[in-house]
Amino acid sequence: MHVFITGGTGTIGSAVVAELLGNGHTVLALARSDGSAQALESAGADVLRGDLADLDVLRAGAAQCDGVISLAFGRDYASPDALARSIAEESAALATLGQELIGSDRPIVAVSGTPWVPGRASTEADPLPTDGPVGGRGRSVDALLDLASRGVRSTAVRMPRTVHNQGKGGFAGLMTDQARRTGVAGYPGDGSQRWPAVHALDAAVLFRLALESAPAGTAWHAVADEGDRVRDIATVIGRRLGLPVKEVPQEDFGPFGPIFALDQPASSAHTRDVLGWHPTHPSLLEDLENIQP
Repeated sequence: MHVFITGGTGTIGSAVVAELLGNGHTVLALARSDGSAQALESAGADVLRGDLADLDVLRAGAAQCDGVISLAFGRDYASPDALARSIAEESAALATLGQELIGSDRPIVAVSGTPWVPGRASTEADPLPTDGPVGGRGRSVDALLDLASRGVRSTAVRMPRTVHNQGKGGFAGLMTDQARRTGVAGYPGDGSQRWPAVHALDAAVLFRLALESAPAGTAWHAVADEGDRVRDIATVIGRRLGLPVKEVPQEDFGPFGPIFALDQPASSAHTRDVLGWHPTHPSLLEDLENIQP
């Protein structure tokens, strides 16, 4: 399959590109900079220059491929307004890609987050939140999945709060960055809240499986660790960096603070049973041992 991919140089995207190429697919990847283009070409992908906001470029990429994986998302999370702009840009891109595939029965795999359900681990059957700071992402993914009735094999892979590789990435990575800046390995709330996690290389396998075989209109959970306590995550970060570990206000984490404070374990039992996905790489707490002081 010739696959058009956005976000192909990120923690998840670079792993997905390698997974696709290593399993007989070819890749056309969106690149918004010379550095991204060089990295993608070195990995073995063809490059289409443009930005996620270049909707005509997105249409052209989808039109010439057998399937699409959409991973790109803005990098500015410093304020609620910046996060909202990134969500709006992603929503427009997903809508454009989906419209290009209507009536073709070609697959498109979008990325979203696992939902949170009070008192239990969320499952693939639970709906995404459509309000709150990231509700716009839920609405745009739901709209894409609705295109299953219009001849698009649209699916979504829901990612946990931390997608990691070599101790970097996701919410745990943001906690590490914050610890380096402030001199404290801080966590919001009492630290008992749980975050799901997955290694990027395991997540990449699930994206390929969804692209190849997932039925239209379905959602899947890329969850290897159902829920690590945030205090345990901060403890490893503090030990690796030689910093004190303590509770800090959730406001210290900016627009992500309310999400950081949630207890949000997630299950992937259905995904494993149906798609035959079996994570094999290190857990989050094991991988955080790679943090360099």
